[in-house]
Amino acid sequence: MMDYDPSGLAPSLAQIEAFAIEAVETLPEPFGTAARDLVIRVDDVATDEVLEDLGCDSAFDLTGMYQGVPLTEKSLMDQPLQPDMIWLFRRAILEEWIERGDVSLRQLVGHVMVHELAHHFGWSDEEIAEIDPWWE
Repeated sequence: MMDYDPSGLAPSLAQIEAFAIEAVETLPEPFGTAARDLVIRVDDVATDEVLEDLGCDSAFDLTGMYQGVPLTEKSLMDQPLQPDMIWLFRRAILEEWIERGDVSLRQLVGHVMVHELAHHFGWSDEEIAEIDPWWE
C-alpha cells in the first residue's frame, strides 16, 4: 500500500486505519494476537470533550488515544462495559507528518499505534523501544 494517494488528495480515514492494522499485524507475539482484540477507530480530530478532559489546547496536539482499562489493571471479575479502543486522529497525524518531513506516513501511524498499545499493555519505555526503535 502506498503512503499517499497519487491523486494528490490527503490520505483518507480508511488509509490511516489500514496503516494501523498493518502495524498491529507486524507486532511480535504474544502482543500481535492480543492487540487484534482492540477496536481501532479513526476520526478526523478528537472531540472537544476529549480535548478538554486531556488538557489539550488544540485538536492538532492529539494524534491518538487509548480508551479502556490497561491489561495490567484488569481483573477477571470485571465486566467490560465496552471494548478497549485505540483512537487515531487523522488531521493531527497528517499535521505531524508534514511538520516532520522525515518519516513515511506508514511509519508515523505505526509509531502512534505503538504508543497507544503501550497504554493497553502497560509497557515500559524499554519495552516500547524493543518494538518501536523510534523510541530509542
